[in-house]
Amino acid sequence: MNMNMFYGILIPFVGTSAGAACVFFMKKDLNQWVQRCLTGFAAGVMVAASVWSLLIPAIEQARGMEKLSFIPAAAGFWAGVLFLLLLDHIIPRCAEAVGTMSNLERIPMLVLAVTLHNIPEGMAVGVVYAGYLTGNAHITLMGALALSLGIAIQNFPEGAIISLPLRSEGMGKMKAFAGGVLSGIVEPVGAVLTIMAAGLIVPALPYLLSFAA
Repeated sequence: MNMNMFYGILIPFVGTSAGAACVFFMKKDLNQWVQRCLTGFAAGVMVAASVWSLLIPAIEQARGMEKLSFIPAAAGFWAGVLFLLLLDHIIPRCAEAVGTMSNLERIPMLVLAVTLHNIPEGMAVGVVYAGYLTGNAHITLMGALALSLGIAIQNFPEGAIISLPLRSEGMGKMKAFAGGVLSGIVEPVGAVLTIMAAGLIVPALPYLLSFAA
């Protein structure tokens, strides 16, 4: 694993950690206007990266199927959509449970909800770098870095969403910061595990790339 790949894997985690660090210099939630700007910019970067770094390489990987080369990309893409819908179903239930808990019980549940949300993002980073590592000519290092950057930008408010409420509940700044950081640790871990299995996932790469998209 070269240093560019190492940095690329860490970029989303750095975004979460930077957002969590808001607890050291902010008393209230992140400004709504700032959140919208960050989310909009991240959406643009991630849509572009999803198309050029994930979907198009997925179709190219299956070009041996000729006119049916779009099938793995379509199947993987819809599997990813259904997976996110499942998470969106689970996470509100976690939020409902949080509302009925004491402050002490609420802390790990808040971290769990955002951690669940971060799982597919870590998978996306891992899959695209695994594809790059296996020599897929249609996956460039810059495309992979663009995906990592887009995820990092939208992770910034997520880190703040964890640390600032924890601070408002009376938790110390360092512990609140640690809670925000902890929610993002699954991303580099998931990415590294995916890359380690790069040789095993090559046959399924078209499906996995589109799933990540």
